[in-house]
Amino acid sequence: MTQRYKGKQPDRDKALTRQIKQLAKKYKRTIYAIDSTTIQLVANCIDWAKHRRRKAAAKCHMQLNLQTFLPQFAIVKEASTHDSTEAYRLCLNLKSGKIAVFDKAYVDFTHLADLDRRGVFWVTRAKDNMQYRIVKQHTKPKGDILSDVLIELKTPKSYKAYPQRLRLVTAYVEINGVKKIMTFITNNMTWAPSSICDLYKCRWGVEVFFKQIKQTLQLGDFLGHSRNAILWQVWMALLAYVLIRFIGHIGQWKGAFSRLFTLLRGVLFSRLDAFSVMSLCGTARGSPRMIGSPQQAYLPGFELS
Repeated sequence: MTQRYKGKQPDRDKALTRQIKQLAKKYKRTIYAIDSTTIQLVANCIDWAKHRRRKAAAKCHMQLNLQTFLPQFAIVKEASTHDSTEAYRLCLNLKSGKIAVFDKAYVDFTHLADLDRRGVFWVTRAKDNMQYRIVKQHTKPKGDILSDVLIELKTPKSYKAYPQRLRLVTAYVEINGVKKIMTFITNNMTWAPSSICDLYKCRWGVEVFFKQIKQTLQLGDFLGHSRNAILWQVWMALLAYVLIRFIGHIGQWKGAFSRLFTLLRGVLFSRLDAFSVMSLCGTARGSPRMIGSPQQAYLPGFELS
């Protein structure tokens, strides 16, 4: 289901981002991708984040709006807890009619039942050890769709947490040019099975977001070792990401996020107007506008002397 894009990495990320946004618009509902990224830390000087004998790490749990590609909610903490323990808080703000897509690490049947009661549609991968019985066939297999059935959970604890029927779809999914069999579960009984696969494909957009945060904004070299120092730097990177996206929206930027970041870094301490440089980027005509005086966009009513 993924495509292999030729060219430089920023162009591939841009193409994948555009494809995911178009796919998200097709459903006419807000789609949220839920995922986390691990931030490796130095174990011998950061005791608060140790989760193994010789390893220390922090985690950023993210709820990403795939229509706007902006973070909606985030939890930044040590990596000692499992992803499923943060699932409830990450999805607490989702309302009826919204769509949540997440990996099987966030599967908790009590949480899934809560989403179903609130009218939130969700799509995720089924765990390999999930015990269930097939109730009936939902749609006939066709093409890359191997099966589409309704199931009930067999394990007493799981069935008590989620007694309703689930929909299980097994399909061939193309990953890096190779087709692999993947199994999905969802609480939506009306979508086509191919649409369920496409929705999970949207989740891969959050990986592009994490790469932009960690590589483009260089979220890996920390200035301090305390818990507050690490958390503040992560939050500042998220804030910088939102501001750069806002500048790109105002300036109608059509290029990749990494190129916009490089452009803004180049004109940040110059007298060039950033928006005029953005409009001229990629063309050979004209010249950027010069700023005659400092802009007062930070403190209204504050007089510069």
